[in-house]
Amino acid sequence: MPTTWILIADAQRARCFERVGATLSPQERADFVAPQRRLPHGRPPDQALADDRKGHGRRAHAGTQFEPQTSEHERERARFAGELADHLNQGIAQGRCDRLALIATAPMLGALRERLSPAATQRLGRTVALDLTHYDGPELQRRIQQALLTHP
Repeated sequence: MPTTWILIADAQRARCFERVGATLSPQERADFVAPQRRLPHGRPPDQALADDRKGHGRRAHAGTQFEPQTSEHERERARFAGELADHLNQGIAQGRCDRLALIATAPMLGALRERLSPAATQRLGRTVALDLTHYDGPELQRRIQQALLTHP
């Protein structure tokens, strides 16, 4: 029977479930927390200090200060998506799963897809732009089943 890994993710948390066959309920196999959530106040101390000083001191400009195009939140989401994609890529490469399904917020879904290996992309079945990270137990199981059945 084919094994499917189902990843549920947003920018803060992800959970990977495994389903063997088409009818069995998915069983949780891994839980991930974004790196910025692992630290106090959600960001590294040196970053907090740099943010507090932004635009002040000897280097401050009297006019408009332009921020980089990529926000810290987007960079953290990209790093987390890379960590998750590595896990999925390894699962495919090592033959621990046959198929993948992604259920994630739209920004995370895009970040994940960009980082999947060609082999993992080939095994990718359903992708659903939906946030299920706040559900647990039977309600989560029901929502996973519904998402996989009703979304193309």
